[in-house]
Amino acid sequence: MSTQKKTEKTQQEQEQQQPFNADVARLLDIVAHALYTDHDVFLRELISNAADACDRLRYDSIANPTLIEDNPEFRICTYKDSTNRTVTVVDNGIGMSKEELTENLGTIAKSGTAALMEQMKEAQGDDKLKLIGQFGVGFYASYMVAHKIDVVSRKAGSEQAWLWSSDGKSGFTIREANEIEIARLDGKRGTAITLEIKDEACEFLLDQKITHTVKEYSDHISVPIFLGAPSEVAKHKDAEAINSTSALWMRSKDDITSDEYTDFYKHLSGSIDEPVMTSHWKAEGAIEFTSLLYVPTLRPWDLFDPSRKNSVKLYVRRIFITDKMETLMYPWLRFVRGIIDSEDLPLNISRETLQYNLTIEKIKNAVARRILGDLDKLSRSDEAGFAAFWNQFGPALKEGLYDAPNHQAAILKVCRFYSTHDDGEKFTTLEEYVERMKDDQENIYYISGENLQSIKNSPQIEGLRSRGLEVLFFTDTVDDFWLQNVLDYKGKPFKSITKGNLDLGKFKDSKEEEEKYETPEENNDEINNFITAMQEILKDSVHNICKSQRLTNSPVCLVAPEEAVDMHMEKVLKINQKYQGSTKPVLEINANHELIKKLAASCTKGNDIEDAAHLLLDQANIIQGNSVDDLAEFTRRMSDFMSKAI
Repeated sequence: MSTQKKTEKTQQEQEQQQPFNADVARLLDIVAHALYTDHDVFLRELISNAADACDRLRYDSIANPTLIEDNPEFRICTYKDSTNRTVTVVDNGIGMSKEELTENLGTIAKSGTAALMEQMKEAQGDDKLKLIGQFGVGFYASYMVAHKIDVVSRKAGSEQAWLWSSDGKSGFTIREANEIEIARLDGKRGTAITLEIKDEACEFLLDQKITHTVKEYSDHISVPIFLGAPSEVAKHKDAEAINSTSALWMRSKDDITSDEYTDFYKHLSGSIDEPVMTSHWKAEGAIEFTSLLYVPTLRPWDLFDPSRKNSVKLYVRRIFITDKMETLMYPWLRFVRGIIDSEDLPLNISRETLQYNLTIEKIKNAVARRILGDLDKLSRSDEAGFAAFWNQFGPALKEGLYDAPNHQAAILKVCRFYSTHDDGEKFTTLEEYVERMKDDQENIYYISGENLQSIKNSPQIEGLRSRGLEVLFFTDTVDDFWLQNVLDYKGKPFKSITKGNLDLGKFKDSKEEEEKYETPEENNDEINNFITAMQEILKDSVHNICKSQRLTNSPVCLVAPEEAVDMHMEKVLKINQKYQGSTKPVLEINANHELIKKLAASCTKGNDIEDAAHLLLDQANIIQGNSVDDLAEFTRRMSDFMSKAI
């Protein structure tokens, strides 16, 4: 070529050089260095765009089949060239003209897909086009790993191919591609994007890294992705795609076996257990998404670790977006594993963080309603399976009673508790409790404590049990907290039997039992004098001393004053929130107990009851699981009493 012709060609190419529009260089720097937190996403973005190009051509070919007659099978190829330090992504999709290259790649946040979607809003039926794109600057994520990018593209049905080239700083050039550059394409159409890799991103010059990234982010898109140049892939008729090309959750439930569901759960979670429940459905209407969610059988070791995040992955059009979105699921459903795939979820330009919008909230609430509904069905269809679930995850689920007021009713419906009805052997529901309530019973009685066995033997239960009043056992720490928000169930208030006054007078035992627990009138004065003396002795330790309707077999028990925090709640607050308050308890005495009667008679005779008063308080504390203030004094008093008794 003569010098004159070379000069003319150079001038022609320079004439094709165009600057980015205003502030593009600065924005590109932000994209490359600040917008994305994970460099791997550049490959996800390029593959997403390539899949869009294939889908767009598939749609166009319905009206014009000649567009794909030379190469009807869509595919994406990605490969590295270690010698020239490049990575290339090639598709045989719709391709771009010179004008489209300028429009789509020369302007920040310009998306050809978004424009097409706008045109398709009025489309009807199954032919309505659904694309992954609409992400604007996804292509520019490549500048995180590349210092120069070449894009060769030929529009389907066109004879000309064009080369767009840019270092992402000074602008871009567009010229007609030569034969060597056209050879990068897969046939007579599509796009080939070649990245000159930076030193700090040299890991992408390994096939293993490319394969791993494709499997992590793009495993389930419908277009097959091959490792290797198109010419190499074409030579090997048995070449296998490195992505699965199918998304289990997009298939009909009728076509999926239980083994396939289980295998996918194990693949997704890395667990060896089988799910106790599988929820697979597609939400349609105002919001559209598909969910495949599992409830495990085994509790993860960190279920109650404050730093634990949810285990649900977000996809958009079968492209993995993130598994770190805190707002996608309620914290009380953090044990759920699986996938949510949205059809049209709005994303911000980085695509790593969702824009704040009502769609996320709607998805979260729709998922919660579905999971709670399926759990309710499980409780009726598989009692043993539900019991296994509740023992593992019940405490976490009950967090929703104070975290999500709009789901309280559904959560309460699936909640299970032990009670005195079956002596703590079988679960019961609140609905069953209410059905068993006595005609004049206004409250739902409960007792909370650290473990089932200890509260089953609590003296405060005795009077209710003898009158046939059922008491719920609350043994989870969370119970003391949700009870502050959920004050009643179907108009029946929750009432702690270890706090405040408990009027059980209207609930009678049999005549024999009534007579057994009646206090003869002549003994009332002795009991009252005994209580007065006790109050003086224990004035620094108790709020008050009174006769009890709670007790039948035990001589004493402790309860919290009506206006104070429940005793177990106070203990929980001290452990978990460093609560500094200390409420003096009420000491209740059983006026019909032989020990109390004898002590009252002894007090009337003028005998010293100070040691007895302290021992009764110590006994009540021990039964309650509290520590004794002075062990040495307790030992002395106990030794003295034993000596006198012997």
